[in-house]
Amino acid sequence: MRIGDPFRILITPAAAAAAARYHPLHQAKPLLILSHALHPTRTRTRILITRTDTNNMSTISAEDDAKYGFTREEMYKEKLAGTVNPYGRHVFLCFKGPEMWVARVEASDTDTLPKLLASALKTRKDDMTVKSLMTVCGGGEGTDGDVLIFPEMIKYEGLKESDVDSFVDDVLVNGKPWASGVQEGLTGSYVFVCSHGSRDKRCGVCGPALIEKFNAEIDSRGLKDQIFVKPCSHIGGHKYAGNLIVYSPDSEGKIMGHWYGYVTPDDVPAILDQHIAKGEIIERLWRFVLYIFCLHGIFLGCC
Repeated sequence: MRIGDPFRILITPAAAAAAARYHPLHQAKPLLILSHALHPTRTRTRILITRTDTNNMSTISAEDDAKYGFTREEMYKEKLAGTVNPYGRHVFLCFKGPEMWVARVEASDTDTLPKLLASALKTRKDDMTVKSLMTVCGGGEGTDGDVLIFPEMIKYEGLKESDVDSFVDDVLVNGKPWASGVQEGLTGSYVFVCSHGSRDKRCGVCGPALIEKFNAEIDSRGLKDQIFVKPCSHIGGHKYAGNLIVYSPDSEGKIMGHWYGYVTPDDVPAILDQHIAKGEIIERLWRFVLYIFCLHGIFLGCC
């Protein structure tokens, strides 16, 4: 399936109904529901995807791979399409790294910045016109506290605990630039790979291997300044690990967020060469899509 008209998106009927509940203005232009969404093994484009080559997993022991990795018994057992709850905006807080995240990093009493931001989003959720999802992603090296927002593709640097309420009020509730920070635009494509091992070992085993493979393939293609890969905290669906999200522009420049599951290192070239480079969705691994469009000045997301 090729990424094009944002209304011709592979979704399940259940996901479409849920999206309409969250964003009733979508009814102004109906979504096209494709019946083959319920059968992710049926593809509309010819995309070569192979089973995992164990040479790509040199850092994973055979025992861990069998229990938690890409050869575990539960791989490929469930259909993936529509396995993400609808949302319209994704807020990533850059903060430390997976090896330092506790199981519930957004509720940690020791790392209070993620907890404060998650609490503020929950408290103000009814005041927001767009349902917002928060995830922690890898920080460090002066980036802790940076906030990345998709699909708007904007960044704010150095959020502090004392700034959380004003940030949420300005940016996420009222939809205006943050009065206490400088808004920057993001370019390129972003890949967020769930690597939250303290939450679930499947993500802790699969995530780092995928990131290693992505970085190697990106480097070999000379795309380090165009495609950015970050580890992220729990995004739901541990049993579908490897889990990742790709935020990138489609052929018309609209930003979309595609969720994939059951991803192995051997799938990484296809994600780079087929999805990001050509706009062809890998339907066998596809879970959900968020895209952005503007209706009467209001930005909305959909699955």
